Amino acid sequence: MFRAAIVEAAARSCGSKVAGASRGGNPRTRWWTPEVKGAVKLKKETYRSWLACGTPEAADSYRQAKQSAARVVTEAKTRVWEEFGEAMEQDFQSAPKKFWQTVRRLRRGKRNPVHTVFGVGGELLTSTESIVRPRSLLVYINPYGGKRQGRRVYEQKVAPLFHRAHISADVIVTERANHARDHLKTEAELDKYDGVVCVGGDGMFSEILHGLVTRTQADSGVDQDQPDAELVPCSLHIGIIPAGSTDCICFATVGTNDPVTSALHIIVGDSQPMDVCSVHHNNSFLRYSVSLLGYGFYGDVLSDSERNRWQGPARYDLSGVKTFLSHNYYEGTVSFLPAESNKGDPRDELKLNGKPVCLVCSQQGSVLKEYNFRHGSRGWKVIHGKFLAINAANMSCACPRSPKGLSPSAHLADGNTDLILVRKCSRLDFFRHLLRHTNKDDQFDHSFVEVHRVRRFRFQPRHHELASLEDLSEGLKKSGFSPICVTQTTCNYSTTHSSWTCDGEILPHADIQVSVHRQLIRLFARGIEEEQQQQRSVFEDLGPHLALEPSLHWTVD
Repeated sequence: MFRAAIVEAAARSCGSKVAGASRGGNPRTRWWTPEVKGAVKLKKETYRSWLACGTPEAADSYRQAKQSAARVVTEAKTRVWEEFGEAMEQDFQSAPKKFWQTVRRLRRGKRNPVHTVFGVGGELLTSTESIVRPRSLLVYINPYGGKRQGRRVYEQKVAPLFHRAHISADVIVTERANHARDHLKTEAELDKYDGVVCVGGDGMFSEILHGLVTRTQADSGVDQDQPDAELVPCSLHIGIIPAGSTDCICFATVGTNDPVTSALHIIVGDSQPMDVCSVHHNNSFLRYSVSLLGYGFYGDVLSDSERNRWQGPARYDLSGVKTFLSHNYYEGTVSFLPAESNKGDPRDELKLNGKPVCLVCSQQGSVLKEYNFRHGSRGWKVIHGKFLAINAANMSCACPRSPKGLSPSAHLADGNTDLILVRKCSRLDFFRHLLRHTNKDDQFDHSFVEVHRVRRFRFQPRHHELASLEDLSEGLKKSGFSPICVTQTTCNYSTTHSSWTCDGEILPHADIQVSVHRQLIRLFARGIEEEQQQQRSVFEDLGPHLALEPSLHWTVD
């Protein structure tokens, strides 16, 4: 009786969310007043006007309309919550203190919504459609990655937070390479989990990605070997607890490589959609990529570093210097399908992927099968030349050493990748280009560098494809160390092939075709936030979500 009465009072005061209410005539929630409706409508109209003309005046109008809409919505929601509190106080004066603490924190949180509110008996007081906080997780720990601290990081920093948040976790410590991938593909009972968490580096995340995406496509009857296949988005969220050598993906989606911060994002149920690239060779699936596909310089660095794994993370620095001095270039043909005009430009000064709501990524646009997998050659562009590096950045690829990343304005979920072509140039010019990755200068502001935002692309090396990666390795062994040109400003040395690096793994073929699948997965993250937001206390920011005090005393389920 008490439970039913609470839900009844909440429905009377706040209303209930109805699926499809914006398209049907069904009643909206109580805060959806005519004033709110008008403000949101004006915001949409000014946004369309901005996209159409692109003038500074249109941008200012949209910015003002957006701020006005946010203010009106906040005021409407605040009024509704106050009415809710008054109704609860009038009808249930003996309501438990725990429930009232939740209501007060909701009202104090202003624009920060709480997605779930539970009563004393464990009943859900909010709509089931709003549930985002995970209750059960499948955790994979890589005990060998980075500095071999994965197990300690989880047990000492993450597990206590999960316990206080009443999140159950099934933990699996991997025993070999691809252990997590194989377990997800065949053995894991995914129906009983709300998400999958990996404790490790980018390699561990790649295992989770391939296992989860492959399992989803197999269950849906999708053939991954077909480059034009429309892949089915994964239903489970993926969480990353950084404990590897680079942790590039975690840094680019959260803004820091801190295990506690990542754990809090998982606990509150933050959701960040992310694009995934599928890589094929001759209609045969190779791998998925979410961060960097690199040919030439980065491919050579990784290939050389694999022969020196005993050096640990320092091997990347040594291989980088060695590859830079070698200054190899590679000839080939790049074909790509440009992004739609409303998807922005890789050289945009305004970075939207780090904001709470990215305008580009949130656009509905065309569905995947309509624009990601279009047959034929219409709209394709072809570039032939000699390249020092060919990079496809699905995200900014930011890391502590390169705070802006390879492509600072890359979006996480817009259905495109930024294709960066570095043509043959002098060693000094190439050094200047690399140096700009570590400062605030525009790394694309060189005559030998061009960048394109694309939906798909292909690369065909000049010479015939080698039979396998082993053939490439044999060729490099026979030729010895690449010569270093001293007297010439531009090195004239060229090998037949480089190799592609795909999120830290070497691909066996140089001739590849790449397709971007929009928002194929979702992470427990929210993107890199504004500086003023980062300066706020993390507990102040997350308090309304978790009812979390600075002392880490939990008062809400």
